[in-house]
Order: sequence, then structure tokens, then C-alpha cells
Amino acid sequence: MFSSLLSLLSLGLTLTFLTTRIPNFAHGCFATVGIYVALTVHKVFKADIYYGLPLAFLLTGFLALLQYLVVLKPLSRRRASVITLMVATIALELILLAVLNIYADYLARTFKISSRYFQLRGADFQLAGERGLLFVAPSLVAITTLLLHLALTKTKFGVAMRATIENPDLASALGINADLVYKVSWFLAGGLAGLAGGLLPLWFIGNPDTGDYMLVSIFAASVTGGLFSIYGGLFGGFFVGFVEVLGTGKLALSVGTWIIPYRPIIPLLAMVITLLIAPRGITGIMVSRVRFKWIRVWRWTG
Repeated sequence: MFSSLLSLLSLGLTLTFLTTRIPNFAHGCFATVGIYVALTVHKVFKADIYYGLPLAFLLTGFLALLQYLVVLKPLSRRRASVITLMVATIALELILLAVLNIYADYLARTFKISSRYFQLRGADFQLAGERGLLFVAPSLVAITTLLLHLALTKTKFGVAMRATIENPDLASALGINADLVYKVSWFLAGGLAGLAGGLLPLWFIGNPDTGDYMLVSIFAASVTGGLFSIYGGLFGGFFVGFVEVLGTGKLALSVGTWIIPYRPIIPLLAMVITLLIAPRGITGIMVSRVRFKWIRVWRWTG
């Protein structure tokens, strides 16, 4: 479950980096917005938490789009450096964190509900003796991957997006609307973060800083999978997710439970080791092997 949700989060981060080359440090806060959408839908409107997923997707998608249009695009037009753009995303992250804290206090005072360090496990359904999230999260990743693959390979907009990712200047010269590609990418990235966030409280603790706490894992998953591949976030999310959860459990059994608060070290170590072995991530290894095999076949047949 953790790996599936982490894959959705890292996929969005990878998508925005591929298109605009901006590391978005506010990405974790978009997931937190999804968490509080789920809390509001379930506790305030007394509805099924899964009904809030479309709302979480749309709200966080528009928030990410607004971030690009209002903050990042004007700075890019003024030829701001990557460092400046990165600092701008950190500033936005701090603003969103403050707004989420205000909203958490509003929910607690107005509706008398627990809005900090909460879980909504009781809101999940049961299937074959297991929690529904165990089936929903991987299915959501599979559907997202399939739709993304079809969109990138079978539609004109997908081809335009791939061309923009490879060479934005050449794509613009050929008449491709690169700005539209950027807008759609940011909207999808924010939407995927909100979608994952809407499911997080079904198993994990929700708090205004939950997204910030997960930011290390999100970046580690994207970098480990490969920031230069659209599918890198998916592979990296599952890899880092399993390493983080299983690694923490094994260490807790071996050296004691005092190691659990140091859990973020594990994805950082996984990222460092992967970069030492493969600087372009897991997908970089896959691409290199495929190219090497094709070169060998070409030389043999030639």
C-alpha cells in the first residue's frame, strides 16, 4: 500500500521535473491537501472517503496549475535559475503548510473533530478479510500506468508531450504548444499527489506536515527510479517503498525500536547507493541494456 501511494506521488514529481526541469518541494503539501479533503468528506459531510478522491484530484491539480501559472512561469520568463525556482517552490510549501495548519484548527474548533495526528482506517471497506486499500492502491497505480502509457503512445498530445520533454525548443519550432504541455503536466502531477493523499489516512497518520515528512521518500523514489524517465517514479516508488518499510522492520527487530524515528535515512541510503551504481536511476539501467542488446544485434546482422 505504501509503495503504491509513493509511486503515484513520485510519478507526479518526475513528470513536472521532466517537462519544466523544476524540483517541486511543494509536492508533499499537495498530498496533505488530499489528506484533508478525505477528512472533510468523511467527518464533515459524512460521506464515503472514496467519494472524495475526484475532488482531491481536481483541487490539488488546480493548485499545482496555479503554482505554475502565478509563480513559476513568470519567474521562468525572467530567466530565473533553477535554484531560484526551487526556492520559490519551498516558499510556496511554507505558505501551504501554514494554510493547512489554519484549516486543521478550523475543523477542530468548528466541527469538534480530531484534525491532527488522525487516522481513518475505520472508513475503509473489507474485502476477503483484508482492507480495501490493499486492493485499491495497486489497482489505481496499474490503471494510471496504463492510461499514461496509452496517452503518451497513442495520442497526438502524448507525442507532443514526449517531444517537448526531449527538446522543448525544437518542439516549439515545429508548432507544438509547449506551454500547454507544461500546464497539463503540472495539473496531472498535482492531481496524482492529491489522489495519493486522499488514500493516505486510510492507513497512515494524517497531519499538516505529513506531506513534508514524506518528501524525502518522494524525492528518493523519483531519483532512484530515474528523473529522466516518465516511468522512473513508478519503479522508484515500489523499490523505495519496499526498502523503507521492510528495512525499518528488519532494523527494528535487529537493533531495537529506537531506530524507527530514523526511518527517512533508509530511502536516502537507497538513493545514494543507486546513484553510485546507476546515476540515471533504475530506468537508466534498463534503457542502457536495451540499447546495448540492439547494438549487438545490429552489428551481428550487419
